[in-house]
Amino acid sequence: MTPDELGDAWRDCRLHRPLHVDLNGVPFGRADAGADMTFNFAQLIAHAAKTRALGAGSIIGSGTVSNRGADGGPGKPVADGGKGYSCIAEVRMVETIQTGKPSTPFMRPGDRVRIEMLDAQGRSIFGVIDQTVDAA
Repeated sequence: MTPDELGDAWRDCRLHRPLHVDLNGVPFGRADAGADMTFNFAQLIAHAAKTRALGAGSIIGSGTVSNRGADGGPGKPVADGGKGYSCIAEVRMVETIQTGKPSTPFMRPGDRVRIEMLDAQGRSIFGVIDQTVDAA
């Protein structure tokens, strides 16, 4: 997918679409990937290119997708009316700050995570990531 194919969702070198993250079939995150992105993709690529050669097909990741709450603080879980999270470590950190200890467990064997982003017409942008945790 190229920026021109993303249409209005590509603004300021950021992809502004919700990242759908489900954990064991339950919505875990619906955060807008571009809304609170600290560094845009042009900045990330420029920084990476300072220390390594980047060729065609190089993949640049932006890090965890997360949105602030309406008050500027941490976001809320989807179940509580928020946009949720895309990282268990992040939600555990928020829980620790708010209650003194985390309540969301890390993934265990048998847990399933599904990640997908859809365009405005409901088509998958990069395909579905659908993984189940296996025992070591």
